[in-house]
Amino acid sequence: MDRVAAAPTPTAEELFDPALVEESAKKSGLLWVAAGGREHSGPPSRPLWHAWQDGAVVVVGDGAEQPLHGLADGQQAAVTVRSKDKGGRLVRWQARVVQLAPGSEAWLAAVEELKGKRLNAPDTDTIADRWARECRVLRLEPAGPSDERPGAMPDASHAAPPMPSPATTRRPIPAGLPKLLLRRRKG
Repeated sequence: MDRVAAAPTPTAEELFDPALVEESAKKSGLLWVAAGGREHSGPPSRPLWHAWQDGAVVVVGDGAEQPLHGLADGQQAAVTVRSKDKGGRLVRWQARVVQLAPGSEAWLAAVEELKGKRLNAPDTDTIADRWARECRVLRLEPAGPSDERPGAMPDASHAAPPMPSPATTRRPIPAGLPKLLLRRRKG
C-alpha cells in the first residue's frame, strides 16, 4: 500500500514572519534599504518611500525621484522597517532586487500602486511617462526568513556615525534673548 506523505504543517513562526514583513511594509511610509544584503560593504541604509504590491515592496527612483543608491537588478538588499507606534526597528529582511521593464505588465501594476503614494508630484497626469523615461522601478522581493524581528533582535547598537553634512550644531541661546522676547510681547 502506497502512503502519500502529508505536507508538513507550517509552524507559527513560518506563518508569522511573512505576515510581519507584509503588514509592517504596508503600514510604514518609509523603509531603510542597504544594497548588498546581509554582509553589505556598499552605501549605508537609505530611507525610501515605497508601496507594497503582490508580495513585494516596489520603489521608484533615480532621475528626478529618490536616489536608489547602489540597488541593481539581481542584487541582494537588506530592508529594515520601523514600528509605526514606537519608531524603532521592527523587522529586517533580505530582499532580491528585480528591475521592472518600463511598459511591462508588472511595471504598470507597480506604477499604479506607486502613483498613489507619491506626494506632491509636479506632474501627476504624466508621471508614468516621466518614470518610464527617467527612472527605474524596482521590486524588492523577500528572500527567506527575516533576520531581525520581535524576539530575535541583536544586542548590538546599530548606531552609525552621522553622514557628512554642511549643517552645524545648534549654538546656545544668547543670554539676553529671553528678556528681549519678553519685552517685545509686553510692548
